[in-house]
Amino acid sequence: MNKILIIHTGGTISMLENQKTGEVNSTKEHPLANISAEHSNIQAEIQERILLDLPSPQITPQHMLLIAKEIEKEIPNYDSVIITHGTDTLEETAFFLDLVVKTNKPIILTGAMRSSNEIGSDALYNLLSSIRVAIHDEAKEKGVLIVMNDEIHTAENVTKTSTSNIATFQSPQYGPIGMVTKEKIIFHRTRLSRRTMEVANITGNVFLLKAYAGMNETLLNAVHQAKPDGLVIEALGQGNLPKETVQPLRNIVEDNIPVVLVSRCFKGNVQPTYGYDGGGRQLNNIGLIFADGLSGQKARIKLLIALEKTKNIEALKNIFSS
Repeated sequence: MNKILIIHTGGTISMLENQKTGEVNSTKEHPLANISAEHSNIQAEIQERILLDLPSPQITPQHMLLIAKEIEKEIPNYDSVIITHGTDTLEETAFFLDLVVKTNKPIILTGAMRSSNEIGSDALYNLLSSIRVAIHDEAKEKGVLIVMNDEIHTAENVTKTSTSNIATFQSPQYGPIGMVTKEKIIFHRTRLSRRTMEVANITGNVFLLKAYAGMNETLLNAVHQAKPDGLVIEALGQGNLPKETVQPLRNIVEDNIPVVLVSRCFKGNVQPTYGYDGGGRQLNNIGLIFADGLSGQKARIKLLIALEKTKNIEALKNIFSS
């Protein structure tokens, strides 16, 4: 019989709605604590623990590392691990775990858009779906997975797309890796490769900026003065910026602060195509690191982890190219 560990970390899935005021907030006891596989006749031995009780906007990379260390400690004793988590930063925690936890066993994150006592709650259903996926043989060797609303997504591709819709988690670039039906679990594809990086601490300070029409040197100069360990910019289109940003970015790179470039678009990759002032080719020439297919928030997580391994720009470029 499969042994599953459920680690609770907080979020809407752990909250209840005040029926009089409509406020959703934490409770003294987790509403899904002691969940039993008997709810859907799943054959599994389930143990659970509450590691954190935080709404996900309060989750930091240090909390993510704590979760990773808990998984690494316990995974030899279980066939799979499920983490319940708030949805606002769920994709960042999932990607962090995907980058640092080395195992071929299923690690699944799930959450809820509606608390357990709200009409139409998805809390219990998403948790039961996660249990079903966790015990499925094909869930192995696929990295960290997110199970929400009858879909299975990879940590690398998934993002929250709606503030309140229960179908909020989507993978715009490639779509879900699988689906949950009433009768079975179906995987459409697999992962060809996955690279992990072992880290003991997260000590860096990495900023994230989104580019916009009319962006100039002001914000970048302020960031430079703050002396971050790294910077991620969600650029326009294929990886382009207004020309006024080029010189301050050159100054930042010359100060040995790595700058990672992604696109603010949901689909496609950044690439050094355009040669005009501020175009991707010029940004590539001054030393910006192009991160294919990652969102800004995930590129920031990857840079934070990578900086624990190296601060060499060329080495960082190699990490982001794989």
